[in-house]
Amino acid sequence: MLVRPARPEDAAAVAEVHVRTWQAAYEHVFGAERLAAIDHTRRRTLAERAIASGNVAVAEDDGKVVGFVSVGPSTDVDGEGELFAIYVLPEAWGSGAGPQLMDAAKGLLRASYSDATLYVLEDNPRARRFYEREGWVLDGVTKADEFLGLPVPEVRYRISFAGAHGASGA
Repeated sequence: MLVRPARPEDAAAVAEVHVRTWQAAYEHVFGAERLAAIDHTRRRTLAERAIASGNVAVAEDDGKVVGFVSVGPSTDVDGEGELFAIYVLPEAWGSGAGPQLMDAAKGLLRASYSDATLYVLEDNPRARRFYEREGWVLDGVTKADEFLGLPVPEVRYRISFAGAHGASGA
């Protein structure tokens, strides 16, 4: 398994990972019909934009992108980072791609922030167990969001890199 910075030519593969992972992980929440209607073109455009930011890494297995992670500045806490996405193809679950991508995400976040957050669907026990194993802690913040026309509650996790970032050491 190779984890590397994403390149512009990875956008289609990143979009495919995103769509296929949603279809496998969230069928119990959204239903197969809604998930089948995810717009691949829109996902590719989002992937292109994220990759251009320089904060996306991919996991490659035998030359095939099997997962990705995306980070950046927090959408709701000034001065903190955020893990926006981490997805691995269902057939690569258990391969070690997830923990390797999380290590890459933490490295990217630690380089610029002392703390970071992520949001996850409240009804995503697999992902929540993964985040907790990786050192993320629920911080009590929740939000209501809407995906694919359905309201879904999300919970926020937090991690601290205290003393491990930036030139100031703050």
